[in-house]
Amino acid sequence: MSLNLLFLVFTFPLAGFLTLAFARGRLPENAAAVVGVGSVGLSALLTAALGVEFLSHPPAGGAYTELLWNWMSVGGFTPQFALRLDGLSLVMMSVITGVGFFIHLFASWYMRGDEGYDRFFSYMNLFVASMLFLVLGDNLLFLYFGWEGVGLSSYLLIGFWYKDAANGAAARKAFVVTRVGDTFMAIGLFILFRELGTLNIQDLMQRAPVVWPQGSPTLTIAALLLLGGAVGKSAQLPLQTWLPDAMAGPTPVSALIHAATMVTAGVYLIARTHVLFDLSPFALQCVGVVGALTLVMAGFIALMQTDIKKILAYSTMSQIGYMFLALGVGAYQPAVFHLMTHAFFKALLFLSSGSVILAMHHEQDIFRMGGLRKHIPLVFWCMLIGTAALTALPFTSGFYSKDEILHEVYLTGHTDLWLAGVFGAFLTAVYSFRLIFVTFFGPERWRAQAHGDAHHGLAADENPHGAKTLDHHIPLLVLLAFAVLGGFIHQPLDGVLPHAAIADPEKGGALIEFMPLIVTVIGIALSGYLFLVNPALPARLSSGGMTRYIGRFWKSAFGFDWLYDLLFVRPYLWLVHINRNDVVDVAVSRVPGLFRGAHGYFAGTQSGRLRRYAAALAVGACLVIAVVVYL
Repeated sequence: MSLNLLFLVFTFPLAGFLTLAFARGRLPENAAAVVGVGSVGLSALLTAALGVEFLSHPPAGGAYTELLWNWMSVGGFTPQFALRLDGLSLVMMSVITGVGFFIHLFASWYMRGDEGYDRFFSYMNLFVASMLFLVLGDNLLFLYFGWEGVGLSSYLLIGFWYKDAANGAAARKAFVVTRVGDTFMAIGLFILFRELGTLNIQDLMQRAPVVWPQGSPTLTIAALLLLGGAVGKSAQLPLQTWLPDAMAGPTPVSALIHAATMVTAGVYLIARTHVLFDLSPFALQCVGVVGALTLVMAGFIALMQTDIKKILAYSTMSQIGYMFLALGVGAYQPAVFHLMTHAFFKALLFLSSGSVILAMHHEQDIFRMGGLRKHIPLVFWCMLIGTAALTALPFTSGFYSKDEILHEVYLTGHTDLWLAGVFGAFLTAVYSFRLIFVTFFGPERWRAQAHGDAHHGLAADENPHGAKTLDHHIPLLVLLAFAVLGGFIHQPLDGVLPHAAIADPEKGGALIEFMPLIVTVIGIALSGYLFLVNPALPARLSSGGMTRYIGRFWKSAFGFDWLYDLLFVRPYLWLVHINRNDVVDVAVSRVPGLFRGAHGYFAGTQSGRLRRYAAALAVGACLVIAVVVYL
């Protein structure tokens, strides 16, 4: 297959979006599902064919570029709509379309009966098209175009059930917080263009080492601004507060945003522009520190959450932290490798959690569940294997990617970052298996609550329509296979991105190499003791003295929402309140009254009296004659 069909990869979902958007709810559910799921399916099939062609017959230079058209020409600024296919974009494109297709297929079952069924798939298609813009763009302006499209479509998806005010608030929060990072990124692009004269990514990477010496202050500022955009999209400190609230969207949205697409955009940006960060050791160190702090903080917060989706959301934040940790030591290829494997097992976990939620009649509190492994065995095994991959147990995809990250971090001499990663692995084991033990083992707490309240009982079948369907099981089974075998997919990344610079590959020995696995096993054992053997102990700790306040602090996400509300939201609302009657507001408020008054006056002239009409006609004719005569 010719690589010049690359443009069709994003054209299919874009066409699906336009079709569903202009249908305006007139399509039946089956037709909407065919368009929404089929468009991404075609994109995934084309991606697979192009991937085979690319890997079997690599283009000259290891990359293929397709110029679509010139975007604009302003002075010396001539950005192009051009696509670039190399190993990195191939991996990203495969994850977006492949995992995205199975999420769409699952959503076709999950969203049945919703009044906005076709609207949902139009937003999902727009999201996928925007992500493909982002990863295929040959210049940073085209990338930024997709970057903003992802922000718009994520706002629409998070607030999909907009009739609930809380969902609208969550969507606005995600939009505003990520816009902060986007503003930083836009300023960084201005600096890069001013200093280097281009936004073409490959030209930037070639010119930067020539124009800027290593550690240049201007370069460092530009790299830090790009990092600001990355932490916003990838929900890293200090712009991480939007991610848990994004759980307000339907579960397939959570899977799409938190597994394969939006939260990985920041990782992709840094990996794609890694030459800039290599030239700025300070900016690169900031990337690693941000990742280390985020992964540890998210682990503590996840320990105290009771909402099944929020636990997975904080685990996403933590896993993205591992990717930033790898990026911060120059281990770019392991970071993208973990991005890929994370997409497999996190999508599996989110879709499985959606099945649990439907089986429990939309109950999301894990402490109102229990003993579910006997009732929904397929979902149990999917959750268990997905959790094994999340905690990086052997023979899962997560084991190979996370182990590679931590090993390279240690070998680069960043012992402090390595310790943070190992401690994060311990926390991941504790909170992840806490979810498994509480949800699928122990007493069936939902039975006790079901008496007199059918809402809390277990659904007769996890399918809300009464029949187990292939579009429910196939995505889970395929993602289950990739969660186990995905660690062996290495070829597209080979030689595309650098590994960390390692002086002594034998440093540390076997103990260091197996330390993450050791602490993971200890964490699983501790979680089993606390939530299976002695479940009364966590309850006593949560109601104790100092431990109670620590638990509240962790559960409140370290108080970041309170702090930002105090520093930014309240002062802004106060300024708005005291300035509510300024000159502009008063003038604008007078405009509707002016037009209403004019309307009332002229409406009064339409009295229906013929004499008045004839008189007005005569006066008008006289005025016209007078104007003609005297002018």
